[in-house]
Amino acid sequence: MAKAGGKEVTGTIKLQAPGGKATPAPPIGPALGQHGVNIGQFVQQFNAETSKLNGMTVSVVISVYADRSFSFVVKSPPAAVLLKDAAKVAKGSGVPHKEKVGTVTMAQVRDIAEQKLPDLNAFTVDAGAKIIAGTARSMGIDVVD
Repeated sequence: MAKAGGKEVTGTIKLQAPGGKATPAPPIGPALGQHGVNIGQFVQQFNAETSKLNGMTVSVVISVYADRSFSFVVKSPPAAVLLKDAAKVAKGSGVPHKEKVGTVTMAQVRDIAEQKLPDLNAFTVDAGAKIIAGTARSMGIDVVD
């Protein structure tokens, strides 16, 4: 496969885990185990790096090398998680265009867009805010000015 930093990458794993509170239980343990990665070592390093997130779900991309070592990149939390937190709701609406579950302000949407900008497919905060506002609408969360 591809080579990164002189090591041959044998696989990549994409997971979502609670920041600072990951455990070897599923989905982390089985996903890493099938690639031969030391699960305890990953959990310890991941929790140390994400301790400030205090249980908020984050995406992580793990590169596994031929010698069974690994490296990982922690992405920002998913937009849905940030929107639920901002609107203070437990979950999105089952019928988002009929049943609204909460509201967020445009300022909150811009803050989320600034936080997620490196992970979004947008070049400006305004374009990122439109993406986040669309996610909010699809969750049944109204965006107000």
